[in-house]
Amino acid sequence: MKKLTITSLLFICVVSLLSAKEAAKQWSLNDCLEYAVNNNIKLQQSRIMYEQSAIDVKSARADMFPSLSFSTNHNVVNRPFEENSNTVSGSEIITSNKKSTYNGNYGLNANWTIWNGNKRRNLIKQSKSSKEIASLNVTESENALKEEITQLYIQILYATESVNINQNTLEVSKATYERGEELYRAGSISKVELAQLETQVSNDEYQLVMSKNALRNYKLDLKQLLEMPGTTPMELVIPELDEEDILAPLPSQNDIYLAALDNRPEIKSGKLSIESSKLDVSIAKSGYYPSISLNASTSSNTNSASAEAWGEQMKVGWNNVIGLNLSLPIYDKRQSKSAKQKAELQYTSTQLEMANIEKELYQTIETMWLDADNAQQQYVVASSKLNSSKTSFDMTNEQFSLGMKNIVELLTEKNNYLSAQQEVIQAKYMAILERVLLNFYAGNPIEL
Repeated sequence: MKKLTITSLLFICVVSLLSAKEAAKQWSLNDCLEYAVNNNIKLQQSRIMYEQSAIDVKSARADMFPSLSFSTNHNVVNRPFEENSNTVSGSEIITSNKKSTYNGNYGLNANWTIWNGNKRRNLIKQSKSSKEIASLNVTESENALKEEITQLYIQILYATESVNINQNTLEVSKATYERGEELYRAGSISKVELAQLETQVSNDEYQLVMSKNALRNYKLDLKQLLEMPGTTPMELVIPELDEEDILAPLPSQNDIYLAALDNRPEIKSGKLSIESSKLDVSIAKSGYYPSISLNASTSSNTNSASAEAWGEQMKVGWNNVIGLNLSLPIYDKRQSKSAKQKAELQYTSTQLEMANIEKELYQTIETMWLDADNAQQQYVVASSKLNSSKTSFDMTNEQFSLGMKNIVELLTEKNNYLSAQQEVIQAKYMAILERVLLNFYAGNPIEL
């Protein structure tokens, strides 16, 4: 019992140390990206699909080789009404008024398709393309995951700053309410006005709670993408971002698009899909051509009715066969023609799909660039507005303390100041997010 207690205590200590270490860890954006790439379930599933496509390539290559099989069958024949022989041999089984015989066949068979309109070679090329597409799908899934994590990470940074703003606003409201109580006791403001200040404190407390809930939800969403339990402690690294980061010059929209055409996996995948569809046309055309195959076999048989020994029967019955087969399609109920026409239509459809992918890529980049540019402009305007709002609120708050401003004027300036703060951080993180994503589309790693 004592040993069990010591073991339990050691286990608790180890768990506590690990939990403390996990709680102390601060997650940077790069930490989140690396962890998600290694642990995200959907990404692991896409990797399994890639491995399956690699197996398909091996199967297509193996189809170029001959097939070899061994077959054997064994039968017992019973003739209940056949007259028994007076001579009993060791190879005959004689029962009362019955006679049974046993026979067996043994064969080794080989078959090799020599030519079938290059169908097999085209299938190998197509399986290789499918493997490359599967690999690009993994990369595409990684990119989508990284973009989603980046958006959530920056959203958490925004929500964290919003919590701080609401916390500071609440503290100011509480201080203002305390000053209002002094003014009320001095007879400078009415009970109604004091109640308005108290209501404002309650409103600010509510906004703080809501902002904290939003922050928790964003963190939960991030943990789910990382495949982490929701109860796992997570603190993010808060990077120091100055105006140079926020207002950094944006790369050329056209340069980003040209770079994306060269490196984005969805573009490479689309081009490979066109090649694969073109191979489908060639595969369908193979139905018009003859196929040539070579087959060979060696076999023997035995029968218990024979007086010869089993080995001698195998030797005497041994035969070898080799043959060349030519199959020439004459009329296949339009199967080959229909397959060819469908493949050609699919080829055209794939080309149109590729054009649509390029158009959507351009629209995505254009939208991100415009959003980034607008966010930078809004940040400049909002920062100027914030400075003037803060000055106005500070002056009004001071004048309120002196009894020179009323409650309505104070609350109006306070709300204007709070609104300006929210506008600044919203423009700030929008500009950073869109700039990071634009650089990512241009082929650069994600970094703040």
